[in-house]
Amino acid sequence: MKDAKLSNVFAYQNITHKDVFLSQKKYLSLFLNTIMNLESLKQLFLYHGCDKIYVKILSANDNSKNQVYLSGSYDVLNIFPISEIVADSSGDWKKERFKASVKFSWITDEGKITDAPNSQFILYPKYPEVRFSGFLQKSHNAPSELMSKRLPGRLLFMSVSNSGKILGYVSSPESEVTQSFNSLKHLEVAGVFKVLELELKINYRELLLKELFRIHSLGWITSKRLHKSGNILPCVSSNCGGYTLEAELGISANGYSEPDYLGYEIKQFKANSFDRIANEVITLMTPEPTGGIYVDKGVGNFIKSYGYEDKSGKEDRLNIGGIHKSGVRQPLTGLTLQLIGFDTETFKIRNASGSISLIDGNGNEASSWSFTSLIKHWNKKHNQACYVPSKSVKVPLQKYLYGNKVLLGNGTDFQLFLKQMLLGNIYYDPGIKMEFVSSSKPVIKRRSQFRIKSGNLTNLYKQSEIVDLLKI
Repeated sequence: MKDAKLSNVFAYQNITHKDVFLSQKKYLSLFLNTIMNLESLKQLFLYHGCDKIYVKILSANDNSKNQVYLSGSYDVLNIFPISEIVADSSGDWKKERFKASVKFSWITDEGKITDAPNSQFILYPKYPEVRFSGFLQKSHNAPSELMSKRLPGRLLFMSVSNSGKILGYVSSPESEVTQSFNSLKHLEVAGVFKVLELELKINYRELLLKELFRIHSLGWITSKRLHKSGNILPCVSSNCGGYTLEAELGISANGYSEPDYLGYEIKQFKANSFDRIANEVITLMTPEPTGGIYVDKGVGNFIKSYGYEDKSGKEDRLNIGGIHKSGVRQPLTGLTLQLIGFDTETFKIRNASGSISLIDGNGNEASSWSFTSLIKHWNKKHNQACYVPSKSVKVPLQKYLYGNKVLLGNGTDFQLFLKQMLLGNIYYDPGIKMEFVSSSKPVIKRRSQFRIKSGNLTNLYKQSEIVDLLKI
């Protein structure tokens, strides 16, 4: 799927795989006949499938002992992928932190790649801030001389390769690389970084909007879904609006925690009017709980403990449903949603071992989602998102029509998610049920949904806009 997407992008830019190969050969020829300079460094990053480089001017405190400061929020996780995240909780608010391992390698002055297996991002919720550490440990040929010193004016170059690995290079203040970079003007800024675009610059936003305009122009589209084999299959369920849109975009049905299309998470939602889309319900994510009775004793015990008889009269069935908002007891389940370890005044995480939890009347944890499990998922999948309204008809065939106005969100942070949940704008609205309860083999459906009204989406992003596809 990734190669197919790249092929589409290359076609749009009139670029062929042969051009990319020749660019790689050009790099090799260039690099083998020169010392490291800014141009050869750019070609080296491009050779490894990078499309932009993030450059930080290092201060004296940015070193292996004090760690390298990367961000004053968690939004750096939107740029650089993390592998795993764990809580390092001591009970002392000042020392609470998350540790996120990353796949990081150094580029040497000879153009070789050397792994740094102990690299990690340290997330301090108190401030909040993110720091980079462990990048010299067990790394052969790492730039220890430069990264262990208190030396201002060094440059740290970081980028993400097409394999998902973070590549880094550091230059000394007096080097040709540093001097050439410092002479550049009008570079884009992203937090503490300056952004250096590489040759293969692609406007993914423009590509996405053109595709959505094409889909809008098709009018009513018969319900369908794209199988991972590439075959188009019929779709008759209630959530086929998303599947049909994804099929048009060439996205097969999957449960991957990756953005759907060209780096964007695509979210379809039902709308009664394309002119008024601010009061519609949108499902943000559907993660399974990581703790509580749901996990420890099983979902069956969870449903029998907190489920209620079906309200429509279906016999031998228990449901877990209803809107659960922070601090409000849900009358159907008797559960109260609580944000454990999130400060209600500063809107910051106070406890790295915290969670979103459903608590029963006896104080038992019915189910929970750890912050560590959600941070990676939210930042990675929702950093760039596109919300598309749709209408549907079922006669004579189930069909969908997609609106001309879409909402784009860019730059998110998990603490923004928690803040909106604390305020009641994001709520838990499960669709969990157990059928044939009295039988020896009851049938269980699991669906944990976190939802929001479309008018509150802008609160989740640092930048957002409504785009009319008819005016692009």
